[in-house]
Amino acid sequence: MTSYLLFAATIAGIYALLGLGLVVIWGQTGMVNLGLAGFFALGAYASALLTKNLPVPIAMGWLAAMALTALVGMALTWVTRSMRGDYLAIMTLSFAEVIRLVAVNEAWLTNSIDGISEIPAPMRASLGDQFNLFYFALTWAVVGLAYILVRRLVDAPFGRVLRAVRDDNQVAAVAGKAVLSFKMKAFMLGSALAGLAGAMYAHYTAYIAPDLFTPLITIYIFLAVTAGGYTRPAGAILGALFVNFLLEGTRFAADHIAGLSGVQIASLREIVIAAALIALMHLRPQGMLPERLRRASANTGSQKHESA
Repeated sequence: MTSYLLFAATIAGIYALLGLGLVVIWGQTGMVNLGLAGFFALGAYASALLTKNLPVPIAMGWLAAMALTALVGMALTWVTRSMRGDYLAIMTLSFAEVIRLVAVNEAWLTNSIDGISEIPAPMRASLGDQFNLFYFALTWAVVGLAYILVRRLVDAPFGRVLRAVRDDNQVAAVAGKAVLSFKMKAFMLGSALAGLAGAMYAHYTAYIAPDLFTPLITIYIFLAVTAGGYTRPAGAILGALFVNFLLEGTRFAADHIAGLSGVQIASLREIVIAAALIALMHLRPQGMLPERLRRASANTGSQKHESA
């Protein structure tokens, strides 16, 4: 039971990393990225191939995964620079599907649908039964560092420009801000976090295959970020914990329901998860942690009036 809980909590941490990336791209900059599963897969395959086929340390594999996904994110932002809203969403969703199809068809590189197994993990052999506890602590330490980074960026002038671009990019451009440059930087950071999440997932499970990187992962992360508060870094973490609790909690409860087939149990789980999320969105439409509006102080206003 302890191993199961540690596994669920570790996966929740990986989802939290994906959620933090989505907060930067969508919540702060306003770009709808439905290609999270693609960046997740790209990071997983990059780190797995480097560390298994070459004498590359796992930490270097993670850095390489972040660098690769950041560069791909920058290129995707450039290609879609004139797209907004639904068109950007469709383009990023198509990107994720292209990555999955490449993983399926390029067997020489990815071993196709058989996947890649025996992916090395840090200290797995030496820790033995304590590995799950170690990786749980490592994952959440990385989440903590990522949260501090994103939170500092959100509160900095950089974050204020991102929100200006999100609210009206034309006004931001008129104000002299390099809109495309800020979009690229935001997409690169969010993509790098998704790539890191994929790399950590690969080395934790020791096995990856194309069917593990379906659009359903993107849906789960969007649900998590929406439930937690899509503009808040803390909301991404809270939402990831909430959605993972629903996913694993309903799985555990379903095992104790007699007289239902596997298909019926799976359908029941989806109904319960959907109902819980609908109820949350009805009660808290802005998420559990809504965006905090930053108001100018009265002193600042009076000083501006006097100087005018």
